[in-house]
Amino acid sequence: MSADAPIVHQASAVVIAGRALLIEGPPGSGKSSLALALIDRGAGLIGDDAVELRSDNGVLIAAPPPNIAGLLEVRGVGLVGFPVAAPAPVALVLTLGGPPGERLPESPLPCRSIAGVAVPVLAFDPGMIAPAQRAEQALALHGIDANAPSLSAASARE
Repeated sequence: MSADAPIVHQASAVVIAGRALLIEGPPGSGKSSLALALIDRGAGLIGDDAVELRSDNGVLIAAPPPNIAGLLEVRGVGLVGFPVAAPAPVALVLTLGGPPGERLPESPLPCRSIAGVAVPVLAFDPGMIAPAQRAEQALALHGIDANAPSLSAASARE
């Protein structure tokens, strides 16, 4: 299977060690703030509030959206420009602003099919204590490797 046409997904995304972390949630849930904290720790900005996603040979790829590439909304400050990170395989989705997640989530995490690719999803409350470090640990513990068979569409769990 070759690359499919991209879809625009409402989320922020950063790249850490070559893997994309999608950050979803309603307005005001802290997506941009978490992305900014991760960028401060060395992550690269793929997109804020919108990300292009496409399936490429069974791997979900996140890319910067053309109209807002490199821009991140810093609440109360304005739009701030950052270097644009290269497209990267999506390894984990953090969902903010919903019901609180489990204190000790199940492993492996449940997956959601996005563009026909299974991606693990974790309910995440950034809170006040070390949100960026906790997000990095979530990616390290629960994020999938781009070469892992769990990225195939057949393994999607709902």
